[in-house]
Amino acid sequence: MDLEGRRFPRPAQTRILTVANQKGGVGKTTTTVNLAAGLAHAGLNVLVIDNDPQGNASTALGIEHRAGTQSIYEVLVEDAPLASAIQECPDIPGLWAVPATIDLSGAEIELVSLVSRETRLRRALDRYLAERAESGEAPIDYVLVDCPPSLGLLTVNAFVVAREVLIPIQCEYYALEGLSQLLKTIELIRAHLNPELSVSTILLTMYDGRTNLAQQVADEVRTHFPEQTLKTTVPRSVRISEAPSHGQTVMTYDPSSTGALAYLEAARELAERAVERADLHEHA
Repeated sequence: MDLEGRRFPRPAQTRILTVANQKGGVGKTTTTVNLAAGLAHAGLNVLVIDNDPQGNASTALGIEHRAGTQSIYEVLVEDAPLASAIQECPDIPGLWAVPATIDLSGAEIELVSLVSRETRLRRALDRYLAERAESGEAPIDYVLVDCPPSLGLLTVNAFVVAREVLIPIQCEYYALEGLSQLLKTIELIRAHLNPELSVSTILLTMYDGRTNLAQQVADEVRTHFPEQTLKTTVPRSVRISEAPSHGQTVMTYDPSSTGALAYLEAARELAERAVERADLHEHA
């Protein structure tokens, strides 16, 4: 499969996806940064918003996120403009990120008393995208939001800013447990705060083709969510887990590894499905 040098189609308008699963350790951050890198690698403009106090996405993208760095915290809590916190990813042209610093761990509590606390991220992003358009800058094609594995106000902000949810599911026992809770939460958000939100994409991660269990989980997910589940599965890979400790995504750490190729293929599927869907709507 040769994806090197490929160009993926641009969406008609910015796609905003929140990567969510309140079960920890399913490859949420890994999926966020590697899909972002794959899309940017193929010529698209991508912005990652690190909305998780652990700041793992910031680490993997090699961007500064020490305490005191302008970050998503200042945007959410102090109304700083999003542009003030955006940094360019050093390894990958066309990829930008808003870091999360340790300050964000207190934001859950600070947000409680703020006006329109659920929509702060959405307002900041909408303003930023509008300013880019007004100043004639190239549009951002994809915004990917990484959120914490809990359902507090940070995650609510991530669900309100997005139009799509991407759920990584680990191919292991209990994978679907907790998913029904997540889908209920998304329904609540749709009903009260963001009617445009939908689960558009499911990606199977940490797939080990040698086990019957992985195969069973994959089959079960595909049966329940035939439209949403990408054909590509991401294998278990040492390279994928090593990359962040080098301040890199697997795309730059080991571009020819099975993990990098899987994420690049998943990114291609994500990009091409959007265009196919748009065509279907036009001809419907």
